[in-house]
Amino acid sequence: MADRQPVAELDDEAAAAEIADLSARVASANAAYHQKDTPQISDAEYDALKARLAALEQGFPHLALPDSPTGQVGAAPAEGFGKITHVQRMMSLGNAFTVEEVEEFAARIRTFLGLPTDSALDMTAEPKIDGLSLSLRYEAGRLVQAATRGDGRVGENVTANARTIADIPQILTADPPAILEVRGEVYMSHADFETLNTSEAGRVFANPRNAAAGSLRQIDPAVTARRPLRFFAYGWGEVSAPLAPTQMQSVERLRDLGFQTNPLTRLCQTPAQMVATWQAIEQQRATLGYDIDGVVYKVNDLGFQARLGFRSTTPRWALAHKFPAETAWTRLDRIEIQVGRTGALSPVARLEPVTVGGVVVSNATLHNEDYIAGRDNAGAPIREGRDIREGDWVKVYRAGDVIPKIADIDLSRRPEGSAPYAYPALCPECGSEAIREPGDSVRRCTGGLICPAQAVEKLKHFVSRAAFDIEGLGAKQIEMFFADPDLSIREPADIFTLAARDAKNLGRLKNRDGFGARSAEKLFAAIEEKRAIPLARLVFALGIRHVGEVASATLARHFGTWEALVAAIDGAAHEPAFAAPDDKARRAALPDSPHWAELTGIDGIGGVLVHSLVMTFAQASERQGIDRLVAQLDVLPAQDPGAVATEISGKTLVFTGTLERMTRAEAKARAEAMGAKVAGSVSAKTDLLIAGPGAGSKAAKATDLGVTVIDEDEWLRIAGAL
Repeated sequence: MADRQPVAELDDEAAAAEIADLSARVASANAAYHQKDTPQISDAEYDALKARLAALEQGFPHLALPDSPTGQVGAAPAEGFGKITHVQRMMSLGNAFTVEEVEEFAARIRTFLGLPTDSALDMTAEPKIDGLSLSLRYEAGRLVQAATRGDGRVGENVTANARTIADIPQILTADPPAILEVRGEVYMSHADFETLNTSEAGRVFANPRNAAAGSLRQIDPAVTARRPLRFFAYGWGEVSAPLAPTQMQSVERLRDLGFQTNPLTRLCQTPAQMVATWQAIEQQRATLGYDIDGVVYKVNDLGFQARLGFRSTTPRWALAHKFPAETAWTRLDRIEIQVGRTGALSPVARLEPVTVGGVVVSNATLHNEDYIAGRDNAGAPIREGRDIREGDWVKVYRAGDVIPKIADIDLSRRPEGSAPYAYPALCPECGSEAIREPGDSVRRCTGGLICPAQAVEKLKHFVSRAAFDIEGLGAKQIEMFFADPDLSIREPADIFTLAARDAKNLGRLKNRDGFGARSAEKLFAAIEEKRAIPLARLVFALGIRHVGEVASATLARHFGTWEALVAAIDGAAHEPAFAAPDDKARRAALPDSPHWAELTGIDGIGGVLVHSLVMTFAQASERQGIDRLVAQLDVLPAQDPGAVATEISGKTLVFTGTLERMTRAEAKARAEAMGAKVAGSVSAKTDLLIAGPGAGSKAAKATDLGVTVIDEDEWLRIAGAL
């Protein structure tokens, strides 16, 4: 994304707008790829979007959204299978695209661990299989459970299907641990894929990854058994006893237990050797007989891995070094506008179908009106100022198995008489004005819930897996009820009056297409079951811009009850900080805005999110709809999130001075893993200050406020590092 304005040149307003835009696009791509197996954008575009978002969040940490897709893995599990909660979360991987990024990865690890530059730091390097992640649980050496990654926390129960895969042993040999979760990738070889596509009547898969995913997710295991699926093991989750002291030895142990492991895995001592292995594997890519899209590096020493730990969704000790993308030229037939849940008008390119890397693609994202016009959101030219028009010949690229991005256009082939694309100023769904606020890269419909597209998408979000998750009320049913003149669902509260309205309507739902007496009863029962809803799920279900699943859980943990949260939001709406014209003025007004200060002072909750939250509750129509909904519910107080309590669970810690036996980064990560919050400054809500040599004003302020102050030795005892 070299055509975007450098992060260092952005102001807060422009950065906030771009962060919001990128977050929405990456989240949408996550759901399409992981949940529906119908990707919307290319791997290369996805990686570039996520890298740009991460750079913005690093440059403007106060604007980072708590539910940012950089802190999410995959998407919620699809319907049709039982759910399995992973004992240990299935993580994603950070990406690298250049040699410099690989070198930075190794340097970050040394800095985090406090290792000298001349000390040993071995890494493994293995091919990154382009398939479907799977976790296999063995107890007493027998396979008892298999689950897809899902959203990282909850996956789909595909145990019966996994048992049909020849590479997955039913009983382990060589004295396995009593409990062992083996993690790896389900894939399909090129030869088997070609055979399947020529023999499967009426179905032609786009590529081996889609074929593997579709085959594993068959409701009938007999269908899966007929599909030629393979499995490579590369890691583990819960384990009752260590497999070995190192990553390499542990993978070898998995091989001894009966699993297929990748023979191209190598041990490297330096970043130069890591890159050399990546180059060697890339040269073999075309002859491997299966798809890979990069190489994964992992710290070999498992003791180091344990110290490095995890970010919210990625391990600090691993990195995926991706291969370059592939390109092709085709014609852009037309540009269509789609309207999303937040009113964003998103342009989509409908392409003349073209084969790119063996996959036929016909759609691509066009991001926003600036991108089409050939400029970035600051007005600087991209593609040397060349705009994109209907009828143009465009260069598209992809990596892996997903829909491409438009990289460039060929002006020499532009049709005579073509005109620049006129971006709509009115919503194509409801005709309301579509405006673009200063600093925002997206034009949004102002129709709100009178816009059918927004209303339907908000309702779909409301019943989604991470929200109310009402069995029998999915996207298809929402569309049906939205259009139904007798049993209309136009806002969330209508869901909880559906049974009563149907009874007054002589029970006609049982006569609708797709429903019978039994299915109608089951739907009403499922709705009734969800009247009692956890606070975090309710907050997320409201679909407030910038307030995602992580932020909803954070707000719920902090306030505990719906009443306390609403009181803080309503209080903030009448304070100087909310009325401030910009972020600078808002920060200046914080001392006179206690409710706003409390909201923005929550770890992981920033000003952009709070402003969106308060604005939503301050709008009469939105607030009335929320109040009508809550009147139908029993909102359950937030539960203590820590499954295992520690002496610092729920406490707020501040580190100051120099830590001599643990780096600051490792100390912060250890504290957060133990259920504590780490703040950057001391306040009356600070519970514990860890002061090393050189502690200054923070230590003095802590003493004045009566905050407990401890030294590094006591911290190491608490952290279990002595």
